Amino acid sequence: MGKRAQLYPESLLQATEQALQTFEADASALTAPSDEQVFDFIKRVGLRLNAINEDDQHGGAGYCTEEREQLCGYIDQTLSDHGIDVAALAARRDVNRAEITDTWRDW
Repeated sequence: MGKRAQLYPESLLQATEQALQTFEADASALTAPSDEQVFDFIKRVGLRLNAINEDDQHGGAGYCTEEREQLCGYIDQTLSDHGIDVAALAARRDVNRAEITDTWRDW
């Protein structure tokens, strides 16, 4: 197993993977969503990841800076891959593209 597996317990990795798979599946179902629908979608994944990050079953392990950045990048890329113009979405909310999850995420 690699360095990542040594840093994080399997329970954290599996829970995160499941949350991201759900996010991607939900993104596949989006068709011409409003900004509010997209931000609600971002909120849901952000809150799911908060719960995973804070769950005591992971032995106190949580996301570090590099993983936080990767999670934000994954959210951005997934939305882009499903036809969402993330830069325009963020601009309409008057936030930087990298800040679209900030309202809801604690990780």
